[in-house]
Amino acid sequence: MLLLDEPLGALDLKLRERMQVELKAIQREVGITFVFVTHDQEEALTMSDRIAVFHEGRIEQVATPAEIYERPATPFVAGFVGTSNLLSGDTARRVVGAPGTYSIRPEKIRILDDHKAPGAPGHATAAGTVAEVVYLGDSTRFLVDLDGGGRLTALRQNLEGSSADLAAFRGARIGLQWHPSHAVRVPETP
Repeated sequence: MLLLDEPLGALDLKLRERMQVELKAIQREVGITFVFVTHDQEEALTMSDRIAVFHEGRIEQVATPAEIYERPATPFVAGFVGTSNLLSGDTARRVVGAPGTYSIRPEKIRILDDHKAPGAPGHATAAGTVAEVVYLGDSTRFLVDLDGGGRLTALRQNLEGSSADLAAFRGARIGLQWHPSHAVRVPETP
């Protein structure tokens, strides 16, 4: 077993990405277990076969990267690993249509430029006003204040248009849609 405690923390992004590939190749070649400690969620998802998420000295969830990301065991895991829209209480009832706590990842939400446009059949929809537009290079994050309360974050790849076009969304009325299976129920306790 090899313990690697934040081995890539001081590297710039490009070198860090190359070293991730190199470390995974070394691990496969030597065939031993690597215990890789990191505070970088993307790095944990990239480097791991299994991840343990700790909170206040307790394990919140141990699972594959896909399970941690797609099916978080607690609200902490949903909020800690990546970006998640956590909905509960009245907001969950309005947006998801059921009580409980739900996680919807921003990349699972499609932005409809026309807030009155019908969504795809079988999809959930919500309308709101864009409160903020955050340009990230390859994508843009939209923070949307929903009609009736609550806020959702949606992510759109920058496939067309320019950053100036995207900034014009600030204050615009838009619609949001997602497949109901992407509203994942999150247990309150692990």
